[in-house]
Amino acid sequence: MVLQVPRMSLSSHNHSIEPLSQRCSWNHQRRLRSLTSRSIGACPAEEMLALGRAFSRKLPAREMSSAPAAQILTARDQHITWHDGGVTRGAKEALLNQRGCVVWFTGLSGSGKSTVACTLEHALYQRGIMTALLDGDNVRHGLNCNLGFCEASRAENIRRVGEVTKLFVESGIITLASFISPYRADRERVRQRMGSKDFIEVYMQVPLEVCESRDPKGLYKLARSGKIKCFTGIDDPYEVPEHPEIALNVNDAQGRRQSPEAMARIVLTYLEDHGYLRTPLSNNAVSSAGLGDRKLPVLDYSI
Repeated sequence: MVLQVPRMSLSSHNHSIEPLSQRCSWNHQRRLRSLTSRSIGACPAEEMLALGRAFSRKLPAREMSSAPAAQILTARDQHITWHDGGVTRGAKEALLNQRGCVVWFTGLSGSGKSTVACTLEHALYQRGIMTALLDGDNVRHGLNCNLGFCEASRAENIRRVGEVTKLFVESGIITLASFISPYRADRERVRQRMGSKDFIEVYMQVPLEVCESRDPKGLYKLARSGKIKCFTGIDDPYEVPEHPEIALNVNDAQGRRQSPEAMARIVLTYLEDHGYLRTPLSNNAVSSAGLGDRKLPVLDYSI
């Protein structure tokens, strides 16, 4: 069963099918067609017909007989070998005066992943640290625009993001990844691919009722009314990390509400203590998160 989120609807999305098919190459269209054949099974019939018409008009006959969707050729099948670059990772890290790693924020929708990641990035920027920010919604506008929300599509979403993250980390960049990533196995695969020392899992330990009370995009309301199916935390599971490097609670030890700045400071201190930042930690490194006049609302939590 595929999650039917209104913003992903093929008929209502800002990018119509026709312009998309015009922009894609034949091979890309073929790949998209094979993915959608198994990823958009719950779309309304008229949307599937529209999709089929769009591709049939653009693909020549020889492309209409594609290989099975599940067929994925290995590097050996393609005779592909790994090509090492001329500059080592160590040299790049020395140039940047930092150690590459990924800070992987995971948690329910509305738990504050994107807000804390953004706050942390501004704090790191203020210190002269090179970062990259990967956000769950943003990558679905481009890199993963052809994926849905069924279990297989979610797994592929995280696999692709993990590979992109690895490229950043190997270039010495501190990468902030903000994804619900509900399945423990998917997160562990990224950890294994990266190497445990480069993977810092940050669990946004915010109760469902708190996330639902925020509901910045109204998705929980839609899920409760049955208009969205397979929504994480409602009728689709979220598998809590077993041993995250960092767990951020909605309240501090004294029971006071933690701000995004306070949460960012916890992560920043971890990076400092474990040698990822090679410059001393300033006492005001997270003062307004280096945002200047721009403030992030406390409840500006996104997916």
